[in-house]
Amino acid sequence: MTRENLLIVADSERDANMLYAAGFLVPDPFIYLRIRGKPHLVLNDLEIDRARRSSRHCRLIRLSTYLRKLKREGFQTTDFARVISTILRERRLKKIVVPGNFPLALARELRALKIKVKAKDGSFFAEREIKTSEDVKKISAALIMAEVGVSEGIQALKNAKIGRDGRLFYHHVPLTSEKLRSIIEIAIIQAGGRANHTIVATGHQSCDPHEHGSGPLRANQPIILDVFPRSQKTGYFADMSRTVVKGRASEAARRLYAAVARAQDLALAQLRDGSPTLQVHRTVEQFFKKEGFRTGRRNGRMEGFFHGTGHGLGLEIHEPPRINPTSKDFLRAGQVVTVEPGLYYPGVGGIRLEDVALVTTNAPKNLTKFEKTLEV
Repeated sequence: MTRENLLIVADSERDANMLYAAGFLVPDPFIYLRIRGKPHLVLNDLEIDRARRSSRHCRLIRLSTYLRKLKREGFQTTDFARVISTILRERRLKKIVVPGNFPLALARELRALKIKVKAKDGSFFAEREIKTSEDVKKISAALIMAEVGVSEGIQALKNAKIGRDGRLFYHHVPLTSEKLRSIIEIAIIQAGGRANHTIVATGHQSCDPHEHGSGPLRANQPIILDVFPRSQKTGYFADMSRTVVKGRASEAARRLYAAVARAQDLALAQLRDGSPTLQVHRTVEQFFKKEGFRTGRRNGRMEGFFHGTGHGLGLEIHEPPRINPTSKDFLRAGQVVTVEPGLYYPGVGGIRLEDVALVTTNAPKNLTKFEKTLEV
């Protein structure tokens, strides 16, 4: 851990660095300072009692104390910049290091108060990449929420009826991507998570990896279910994808599914301390090429395997390291990463499988327990 004096001003609901520093979720911006290695939180009176329970590692400072102090000194208007400047000057400090997303206006105000503000290059808390056993437990708990949601979604597909035109009906009404998404997300909410932008995509829509999906679902076509919920309690994310077919999959879809499953196994086997992430990605690319699955542009759109193999996971849905064709990262024991190869061909559909794994010095530990079944 570096001994730089650090400053964050953000809410911990949306800012992962602030959540990591403070350890609990707060919806409004507050102040975190690490001064000579000791963490401090400057909070309004509303949050102080929660902070005493959740942030015992931090020294707590009441914002109201400094607001009153500044008013006694004759300042008619008080703001975060003035409070931060006062705290730093009390400790004989004139410069501070901030994250890259630090508010520009606030940085200007601090500089006007003769405080030097320097943005830190790279990860603000590099130690965030290496997960503790407690972090892994929190990610695993979020994964259970994802599995609950996907399980409910697949059960709805199992219970759906196939109409004469191939459309699916659930409780006598057409089953759409929107309806199935709501079933999945409600289950995740009930399990203690929050899901946004869940992907339920079929047909030509499933050939666009980030298409959320809309409209009627049909039998005998691949349906990609991609969920990435966040625990409402801890703020940690999960990420999981499964591809299923209600009815009978075509032979072409079966071949894609088998290839993607095998590619995922090959990538998982590459996850170990010290491995280049580029090597993991190329293992998947080379396998697909060897099996005859072409990647490139056809009729104006990409097909084949044209996204990264995975990414880090934790307090953000996408964290270092990146496992993609441009990555220069190396895996380290303690990182938690996704492994999500996919193949996409218009006329057949998209197939993607995604698990989450813990990197170790030996074989990786797959944290995702949910089964993989094509036909339901």
